[in-house]
Amino acid sequence: MTILQPESMEHARRNELVDMLTASRWITDPRVLEVLRHVPRHLFFDPTSAEDAYLDQPRPIGLGQTISQPAVVGAMTQALALSGKERVLEIGTGSGYQTAVLSMMCAHVDSVERLRPFAETARVRLANLRYTNVAVHVADGYEGWPSGAPYERIIVTAAPNAIPDALVAQLAEGGVLVAPVGTGDKQRLLRLRKHQGDVMTEDLGPVIFVPMLHGTE
Repeated sequence: MTILQPESMEHARRNELVDMLTASRWITDPRVLEVLRHVPRHLFFDPTSAEDAYLDQPRPIGLGQTISQPAVVGAMTQALALSGKERVLEIGTGSGYQTAVLSMMCAHVDSVERLRPFAETARVRLANLRYTNVAVHVADGYEGWPSGAPYERIIVTAAPNAIPDALVAQLAEGGVLVAPVGTGDKQRLLRLRKHQGDVMTEDLGPVIFVPMLHGTE
């Protein structure tokens, strides 16, 4: 896959960010760190400067949504334990930044977005940046994307009160689902593994995401 080369200042800031994430040891998978070095975050929203684009902080992208903190994007991607062969379902395309990261680490991404303006913008942006193994769909994330199921991995980038049954049903045997669950400052990042029809849940720690909503707009 060919990725457009960023300007030198953005490239330098991105390297500084990833060096900081490496030193923090929150993200330890070298493949995830390498992908974060390559994905041009400044092209996925409208930052005030190169420095602003590569701060380890969430940033608003409009319509009450945010582009996630790079450390959280990296940690959630790492939690999926991708080998490169998986088909991944992403719930919540947003700007497409997490989608781009996933696309460089798996075989295919179906990304579901409930807000049509985000879906249309992300679809064009990802195509222009040549992330070719991605399909963006306008749909209710609570319903997942049944026509593409089962998925070896599922990632949710907004917080429901509980994991939707439809997503568990669309997770393949042996698959992994990572999602923030809960409300406000009581959210927890959960990792679910499906084994012989049973689901095992692991708590990965506190997070704060926008709430996951029903329907499309």
